[in-house]
Amino acid sequence: MGHKFAEIGFTQAVKTVQAQLGSRKGYERMEGGEDFNHRLGVAETEFIQARDSFYMASVSETDWPYIQHRGGPKGFMKVLDEKTLGFADYNGNRQYISTGNFASNDKVSLFFMDYPNKTRLKLLGRIKLVDTADHELLTKLQDDDYRARVERAFVIQVEAFDWNCPKHITPRFSEAEVEEIVAAKLSEAALSETKQLEAKPVEKTENVWRQSPATLGEGPLSLVISGIRQLTPEIRAFEFKAAGGGELPLVTAGSHIRVPVQLNDGSVVHRSYSICSNPSRRNFYEIAVLATRLNSEADDVRQDDLHKSASHGIHHNFQLGTVINCDLPGNHFEVHLGTEPAVLIAGGIGITVIKPLAQHFKSRGVALSLHYSGRSVKDMAFRDRLQREFGESISIYPSDESRRLSISQVLSSAPKNTIFYICGPQKMLNEVRFMANQLDIDSSRIRSEGFGGGAETSIEDKAFTVKLVKSKLELNVAANKSVLDTLLAADIDTPFSCQSGSCKQCAIPVIEGDIEHRDTVLTHLEKEQLQLFCPCVSRAKTPVLALDL
Repeated sequence: MGHKFAEIGFTQAVKTVQAQLGSRKGYERMEGGEDFNHRLGVAETEFIQARDSFYMASVSETDWPYIQHRGGPKGFMKVLDEKTLGFADYNGNRQYISTGNFASNDKVSLFFMDYPNKTRLKLLGRIKLVDTADHELLTKLQDDDYRARVERAFVIQVEAFDWNCPKHITPRFSEAEVEEIVAAKLSEAALSETKQLEAKPVEKTENVWRQSPATLGEGPLSLVISGIRQLTPEIRAFEFKAAGGGELPLVTAGSHIRVPVQLNDGSVVHRSYSICSNPSRRNFYEIAVLATRLNSEADDVRQDDLHKSASHGIHHNFQLGTVINCDLPGNHFEVHLGTEPAVLIAGGIGITVIKPLAQHFKSRGVALSLHYSGRSVKDMAFRDRLQREFGESISIYPSDESRRLSISQVLSSAPKNTIFYICGPQKMLNEVRFMANQLDIDSSRIRSEGFGGGAETSIEDKAFTVKLVKSKLELNVAANKSVLDTLLAADIDTPFSCQSGSCKQCAIPVIEGDIEHRDTVLTHLEKEQLQLFCPCVSRAKTPVLALDL
């Protein structure tokens, strides 16, 4: 009886060591009286809910302990009551060691750290996977504003906790905390810059009167457009730096960023673009945007042209000095960490994803070959730079010179342990998957992202209804329209990128109804257990589909 953490942690072997080293007498007092330190109070609740990460230990069937870091938005570990915690588990390195360990041993140990204030809380409990049918609990554990993919959720029954002393904890500060410290010193300069931007005159572009705002969006990452350059006749690069100065959040190869875009009708939408600058650079991001000309005389812009019009809006409304408040960068590309060689294939604007991947592998000394196809040499962004940087490791295929990329040859001539990375139009991705299947290349060695193509429809497609549970709306999806088109037409601003079921950016949890999956990117777990659904291509098998939206 007494201190529950001591009751669990102070085994006979531990007590023997305490006695030998002179601390046993002091800890004996913890073991008497009524039970305590097994019910979370106000201090523990506030401390846990202020954390954006914790460390979690499990024990395997071979008795080996395993420790993992878990991160998310501040407060993603929820205190459900004084004896229960819960959290949504976001997509990670896909080793699933902790999840596997918990299947055979439900004991868990947690460490919550507050580095700036040199404070830590340790907790022991029993953990279990949340039943995917328990939609009410899953909804409580999710963070709607955090765009990482939820793979599963856990609840933890608290057995005991204990506060540790601050000795030997080195204070560390997050980038956000550092930015907060220096923000006061930079605010005066930023205010002056904003006043100058607001003084810019109204401009007239392509029969549309506009005045670009000095600031766009409400996201947590504030960037300023510091450079604009024309890469090809239709592709323009935009450089972003931190609006307050200093380094930007670290990004990994293949990352994208979701930015606010003002369309020519004055409305603001959000679109994702690949960060194509070298991922080792911390002082700026760069995106390259292909603008497709729209028919300005058309009475209506089709919903499947929205992404094009956003790109059009970027070309004409992003100006030097414009400040955008956007989401933090994300990444859906699973980049291998071993020494296996890499083959990288880019089609057209897909080079924006493949370029930083190639630079990343080169910096690690990974053997690579880069294959880049496009309409013509003048239409291939970064071509000259990449040829200088990669020399004989890069092959160029301009179609106007009758030089065609042979997917079959590239795949068949690669070493057996090669990992393939592809970004291009959907037709290219389909050809890669077909040839990989013909050559018996395991699908786990193919990492891809597509664009364009939209949802494939057939004469057998039927209309159905989607219920938006959180928005309390019902929408009719026509047989020749995608769910994404229908959502956007109803002004439901849901994230999307490729529109071909290749990137997961638009995936939404389904609460009720049967799904006809047509994407090429969701895992079996995401489809069957998490009930994720790509509205850009997938449809309903049942008359009604209820979405967590």
